[in-house]
Amino acid sequence: MTTAQQIIDRMVSLRDDEQRAVLMRFFKTGVGEYGHGDEFLGIKVPATRQVVKQVAPTTALSQVPALLMSPWHEVRLCGLLIMVDKFQKLAARRLVDDDTATAGRDEILGMYLHHAERANNWDLVDLSAPYILGRWLLLPTRYAAKQQVLDALAASDNLWRQRMSMVCTWMPTKMGDPSWCLRYAAVHLRHPHDLMHKAVGWMLREMGKRVSMDLLRDFLARHVHEMPRTALRTAIEKMPPAERHHWLTHP
Repeated sequence: MTTAQQIIDRMVSLRDDEQRAVLMRFFKTGVGEYGHGDEFLGIKVPATRQVVKQVAPTTALSQVPALLMSPWHEVRLCGLLIMVDKFQKLAARRLVDDDTATAGRDEILGMYLHHAERANNWDLVDLSAPYILGRWLLLPTRYAAKQQVLDALAASDNLWRQRMSMVCTWMPTKMGDPSWCLRYAAVHLRHPHDLMHKAVGWMLREMGKRVSMDLLRDFLARHVHEMPRTALRTAIEKMPPAERHHWLTHP
């Protein structure tokens, strides 16, 4: 079996100081920025995914918390992607209604929620929430109420938990259910942070593209007057230029 320390050692061996400086600027790690204090090894996502592909089959779920507690951004991503890998295997069609698989999925979700603050940048949330939390919304569970789980995330004072509640809606949207997106887009519409404005607009855009542009138009008709500009611009990206102009100049 592969241990967390073996994975950490492998990740540290891939350190690239030149790329590290680039990533620390890109992910806003300066004083007062949303990623302040985060530390990077300088490993690009494809390289991290390759490590996950190699180690996930032999890494017990019990090893993941040690990865999530790492100060290194890429090690935390590795832990999150191992969880994604394990969740996806338990979500295979033949296992959807299997009691053991359901319990396993719920265990992964519980661990994910418990350590949610460790997914403390937008990439860590976006590469995990749709594939764990979002996929879980579509599957049988022993949890009493799925909406309560998302409502608790949305009501948190933690930016990353809040973003999870929004971007996880991409998976139900992809499968034709817009209700989650519409609910949490409305919940987060007046959020003060630009990262949430972008997430709301992104999910609304995907909902319009994959489910119904008329549903998007209806949402805009009700909320355009209160939408942050970033959210609005992102939501209407797939509309024709004349219609984009209409919404951007809406009184």
